[in-house]
Amino acid sequence: MIQHIQTENAPLPAGHYSQATVTNGLIFVAGQLPIVPGSTEKKPGPIAIQARQVIENVRQILLAANSDLDHVLRVTIYISDMQLWGAVNEVYTAAFGTAKPARAIVPVNELHYGYAIEMTAIAAVKE
Repeated sequence: MIQHIQTENAPLPAGHYSQATVTNGLIFVAGQLPIVPGSTEKKPGPIAIQARQVIENVRQILLAANSDLDHVLRVTIYISDMQLWGAVNEVYTAAFGTAKPARAIVPVNELHYGYAIEMTAIAAVKE
């Protein structure tokens, strides 16, 4: 059985996809941009602010799926410039604390709406 997750505490999907899907105790979070939930305004801002927002969006989706950042197994982060890696890693480290999921940071040319970061995750449902 597959459960589709949707919470108003994270940006609602703008296309034909779910914020996350849950099956067999695993949560697959769709790529999240640093959009402020409920806002129609798209203003990228400094990378540290974008990184905090994108992690918060993922966290809210995980909470809606009965999980949290401590249960994340894998993260993929897309950034528009590898020079942003240090600032992103600093925010990421603060947010995840002692949790150290497997991670990839992938440089890309550009992201939707001019944002500099996008994040997807796979997590376990809390038992």
